[in-house]
Amino acid sequence: MNNSAVVIKKLSIVVPAYNEGKTIHLILDKIVAVNLINGIEKEIILVNDCSKDDTEAAVFRFQNQHPELNLQYYKHAVNAGKGAALHTGIQHATGDYLIIQDADLEYDPDEYNDLLKPVLKGFADVVYGSRFMGSKPHRILFFWHSIGNKFLTFLSNLFTNLNLTDMETCYKLFNTKVVQGLNLVEKRFGFEPEVTAKIARIKGVRIYEVGISYYGRTYEEGKKIGWKDGFRAIYCILKYGLFKAK
Repeated sequence: MNNSAVVIKKLSIVVPAYNEGKTIHLILDKIVAVNLINGIEKEIILVNDCSKDDTEAAVFRFQNQHPELNLQYYKHAVNAGKGAALHTGIQHATGDYLIIQDADLEYDPDEYNDLLKPVLKGFADVVYGSRFMGSKPHRILFFWHSIGNKFLTFLSNLFTNLNLTDMETCYKLFNTKVVQGLNLVEKRFGFEPEVTAKIARIKGVRIYEVGISYYGRTYEEGKKIGWKDGFRAIYCILKYGLFKAK
């Protein structure tokens, strides 16, 4: 892998959604408003993980209002988890690169170009957006949640020999064919340590981080990840990092 400039014609934006009917149109508005660097085309892939609210109706209204958009919609017949929704989105992506975008408003699509620049300049193959570096705004929320994130990142780094600051971040930018070639099996929040461990095994892969902003939600505002997901993440770090499970 060399550092010659990379041409990206299309970026796939994979959006897993579960019970985001009240705000899904807001994040889609933000994605639509972004002007990608070098005129890169956007492909939005929204995967509804069997929401119990009106997420589907909200997406259909948005599609009707924006018929010109390349917005693909997929729905799971049963709730399978964020990782499963990402598997569906990754499988259907046709862009040169893809980025993961949560359906809530915690991450700002205006920062896609920040993640794209190290790839376009030929330095990076994978880019993570870190909530724990840089000078951009970060909402102050839960002490133990931040400690948990940093501990999981430390544990992941221990087995991958990376020096990431935010393994659990939503914003991950991958070469589409590379991530489609991975055997990803974790259906819930174990996706993050699994994909990190398996990407780190690729010989010569160049992983970069860029600082991003973070507009976190409280549990009352709809945040879903909990302590049980933290224990699952530890299990996945050991499974895919220590024991090299495929």
